[in-house]
Amino acid sequence: MSKPVSLNVADQKLDLTVKYGTIGPSVVDIAKLYAQTGMFTYDPGFTSTASCESKITYIDGDEGVLLYRGYPIDQLAEHGDFLETCYLLLYGELPTPAQRTDFNYRVTRHTMVHEQMMRFFQGFRRDAHPMSVMVASVGALSAFYHDSTDIADENQRMIASMRMIAKFPTLAAMAYKYSIGQPFVYPQNDLDYTSNFLRMCFAVPCEEYKVNPVLSRALDRIFILHADHEQNASTSTVRLAGSSGANPFACIAAGVACLWGPAHGGANEAALKMLQEIGTVDKIPHYIARAKDKNDPFRLMGFGHRVYKNYDPRAKIMQKTTHEVLNELGIKDDPLLDVAMELERIALSDSYFIEKKLYPNIDFYSGITLKAMGFPTSMFTALFALARTVGWIAQWKEMIEDPGQKIGRPRQLYTGAPQRDYIPTHMR
Repeated sequence: MSKPVSLNVADQKLDLTVKYGTIGPSVVDIAKLYAQTGMFTYDPGFTSTASCESKITYIDGDEGVLLYRGYPIDQLAEHGDFLETCYLLLYGELPTPAQRTDFNYRVTRHTMVHEQMMRFFQGFRRDAHPMSVMVASVGALSAFYHDSTDIADENQRMIASMRMIAKFPTLAAMAYKYSIGQPFVYPQNDLDYTSNFLRMCFAVPCEEYKVNPVLSRALDRIFILHADHEQNASTSTVRLAGSSGANPFACIAAGVACLWGPAHGGANEAALKMLQEIGTVDKIPHYIARAKDKNDPFRLMGFGHRVYKNYDPRAKIMQKTTHEVLNELGIKDDPLLDVAMELERIALSDSYFIEKKLYPNIDFYSGITLKAMGFPTSMFTALFALARTVGWIAQWKEMIEDPGQKIGRPRQLYTGAPQRDYIPTHMR
């Protein structure tokens, strides 16, 4: 359904079309604006621009709603598992029992990486950041699996998708093991997706490792919460890279690189560092005062969100998950959690936070949870990337299969020097 709207530009009246989605804001189609007026729109950060049509994820930031293919995030996290969510994001519907069994089997049988990847890892410095290793190793998959890089072949697209969902945990675990000087642990086919990842991270050859089901379920829930988040910076990067026809491994590597930014995927690490800086509950009033001072550069990390202007729906689930993990591990008097709980109480009752809608977001809790599980802060963003891989793939796949997709080409407002003539060196 669409209807025309009028726009007056330099005494010229244009008839533009309004397009309506299933739910959410409508959009004005300005695709022909430049052809008709010689002008572009100006929208830094593309915060008021819809770059594509998508059926995958919907966010209502004002109401605190996040839907995957129409399903509320809290229902998926409470009742489903990560691979079921992967299937939903990729194919649009929850799997039948038979489809679920087949999908889990295909993912599980693709978890091993080419043995030559072992030597590839040895080229990194021993203190390399896991995300730098992930950017390189994910991009390198195209060199090891070039039989699934033809984006025009539907079967190859499917194989590449399976490979990335399956192999990313193996690569992430290898990056972690390499950073601490321990031997790589091969995947084990009789374990579920998340339990397999935990084993690859924390098992050692000299003793048996038994996966804690509470920790496995908690991490699986974290993966679900991070699986997709509409057209964020890294997803937009994947789509932009993919619009050029780049192979899927290169596109996902571009997404990993974008996610590495502290304003995007590194927010949970920043939130944990902030809690560590505050240290104890008695110091909170001092830091709250600093946060309210416009002249003080200190900011409370883990509060507020660019999209959510209400309580982040993922944060509610993460709060419960955090308590489950700490209780399972016997961590009852964690000073970081004490600080976090008091900050949450203040944020939900203090007029300053309420007026500015600075509610706790998912990063506020996830850092504490991952730390309690034994992951160092340097691995937090790599875990985020692991979870987001399926969202990137689903978005990339949707874009490739869209007959109306074009190579991305944002415009600019040029403010540099006007045309001028070259001046020979001796005359300058």
